[in-house]
Amino acid sequence: MIKKEDVYHIGRLGKTHGVKGEVSLQFEDDIFDRVDADYLVLDIDGILVPFFLEEYRFRSDSVCLVKFCDVDTQQRASELTGCEVYFPRQLADAEDEAPMLAFLVGFEIINAADGNRIGSIVDIDDQTANILFILDNGMLIPASDELISNIDTTSSTIIMNIPDGLLEI
Repeated sequence: MIKKEDVYHIGRLGKTHGVKGEVSLQFEDDIFDRVDADYLVLDIDGILVPFFLEEYRFRSDSVCLVKFCDVDTQQRASELTGCEVYFPRQLADAEDEAPMLAFLVGFEIINAADGNRIGSIVDIDDQTANILFILDNGMLIPASDELISNIDTTSSTIIMNIPDGLLEI
């Protein structure tokens, strides 16, 4: 059984395309194209289910058309529309590039100065130029490269140099 902590959110399935089972994928992270992955994980009624990729093709920087194995009709593809799409963390860990922001949801923030846990990332606000980690305790921490000293994907922790006074706000 696939657990929520074993995957991270990369997008959402949209409308069907054509009659052969293609469906549009609006993605925030194109990790499925950068890492050799045979499948994506779909949230179907709260259950995480792997769907093997037959093929995909990009329509824009944030949309691609996906054809899953054994999804051969428009009717079958329409059953998948609206599903949230996830990618296995284990496969993403193998990538050489820095992780995408969505991958960091669930990571613990540790203060480099004293080693104390600040909180766990529950969401990321990237609507402005100043990207923020939203923590489980309601705190907002800037997701700035200058503040991050280490990202450990094995232990799901981020060591940050938190500026004086930021934690008192």
